[in-house]
Amino acid sequence: MFSHVMLGVSDIEASKKFYDAVLGTIGVGPGVENKGRYFYISPGGVFAITIPIDGEPATHGNGSTVGFLVESDEQGNAFHQAGLENGGVTCEEPPGRREGGMYLAYLRDPDGNKICALGQPA
Repeated sequence: MFSHVMLGVSDIEASKKFYDAVLGTIGVGPGVENKGRYFYISPGGVFAITIPIDGEPATHGNGSTVGFLVESDEQGNAFHQAGLENGGVTCEEPPGRREGGMYLAYLRDPDGNKICALGQPA
């Protein structure tokens, strides 16, 4: 259904460092630069970061979350830890399995965008 997701950021290099680390834990290579934006390309789609092209400040979407699929709890924990070590902040409940068996680990990136590692029920 989706081809890509792009988030606005205020410091493109700090955000690249964050997303290189976080997405690297799920097997996605470092961001590829194109016209001042970084693209993370995987078989499941494309994730990108950019300074807003309208010149206005980047803002996070209140109520918005971008989810990334993980293959195991360990991979989700590594995703979360990499985020914390690269300018992210934990949010929501601690990483782990929830009622129904789904694994979730929530972070806010350096600009406050909410992302999540999601593992299917075991």
